[in-house]
Amino acid sequence: MFTIYDPKEQRWPIKVWLENRDQLDETCLQQAKNLSNLPFAREWIALMPDTHSGFGMPIGGVLATEGVLVPNAVGVDIGCGMMFLQTSVPVELLKRVDTPNGKLAQAIVGDILRNIPTGFEHHKKKQECKAVKDFEQELTDRDRTGMTKILIPELENGCYQIGTLGSGNHFIELQADEKGYLGIMVHSGSRNLGYKICNFFNGLAKDLNKGTLPLVPPEWDLAYLEIENEAGQEYIRWMNLALDFAKENRERMMDVVVTIVNRQLAKHAGVKNIELSESIHCHHNYASLEQHYGKKVWVHRKGAIRAAKGEWGIIPGAMGGRSFLVQGKGNPESFCSCSHGAGRLMSRTEAKERYSVQETLEDLNDLGVFLGKQRKKDVAEESRFAYKNLDFVIANELDLIQPIRSLKTLAVVKG
Repeated sequence: MFTIYDPKEQRWPIKVWLENRDQLDETCLQQAKNLSNLPFAREWIALMPDTHSGFGMPIGGVLATEGVLVPNAVGVDIGCGMMFLQTSVPVELLKRVDTPNGKLAQAIVGDILRNIPTGFEHHKKKQECKAVKDFEQELTDRDRTGMTKILIPELENGCYQIGTLGSGNHFIELQADEKGYLGIMVHSGSRNLGYKICNFFNGLAKDLNKGTLPLVPPEWDLAYLEIENEAGQEYIRWMNLALDFAKENRERMMDVVVTIVNRQLAKHAGVKNIELSESIHCHHNYASLEQHYGKKVWVHRKGAIRAAKGEWGIIPGAMGGRSFLVQGKGNPESFCSCSHGAGRLMSRTEAKERYSVQETLEDLNDLGVFLGKQRKKDVAEESRFAYKNLDFVIANELDLIQPIRSLKTLAVVKG
């Protein structure tokens, strides 16, 4: 870790969990400097080793604020995060057993694609959603006619999206641990619901910030909401809804995958009564009120997970690579945070220009990874070569986390 601090240019230092400044791209560094000059920021800005530029705030960034929330420091996919579940199934069965639809792993992947909408697809029928139901019960007539009335229709829309994967870097993976047993990992978020919530409140914050103090240059795209005001309280409510929705979304998909794995194993391998253990959840796009350095501050983690002492976390690798289960060390310098993944080395456009569909598919085949994807024309966006090496990322944050288990990809479902 090293620190960037020029008191002539910054209010607060920037602590970076990398080896040197050359490993930061210029846009990411400028965004971090913008954060360091926010008058309501506290202590310093923290950049995790997977950091890269985002909208307003770098991905892999951690910002602590007092008295305000910054919607763009949480991001559009509020509550995006991970879920992992360990099973007692030997992975060798999935690679060895033949079915009419290929190896058992391939049959499971095909079944997942038929039962979980991916990409921009959603359910044809409205689904039960506890997060939405509970939120609707709390709504008042004032909510339906007040400042957030434009968001009310998104509640019903969300009931068609719950239990769907999405696209981009979201995935469902079948993984092998070091002992050769199957783990299931899901990466997804709050879908269009979180996107609409972020855009609404970011727009509202921009309007409220015009001509007010403290001044934040609009080109920084870091408009803020004061916690004591109605708008800030409303953002907290809707952000928490998106967090609950995202967690339920991952749980819903995990239930479907476990059902499919059970069914396919019983049908083709005669295996029943699978044991499940070690259910782990973590968000990596959110803000929470926490105690740090003697103050209550809002810790914004955008592409970062909480790593309190002993807390379990999930750090996934790029498609076809390894992932890690980790435990936090509770390092206060990072506001008890760590990386959320490998972090992009290049944009999606650059990745498609540099790597072809065929090269990406051949790479996965060489790795022995089964891919499930409805439309493969954009698969190169997620080439593992478009991301940082996860071993490098982990090596730069060993003061933040303790790696506990390494997981190798056997099969991946993408949107």
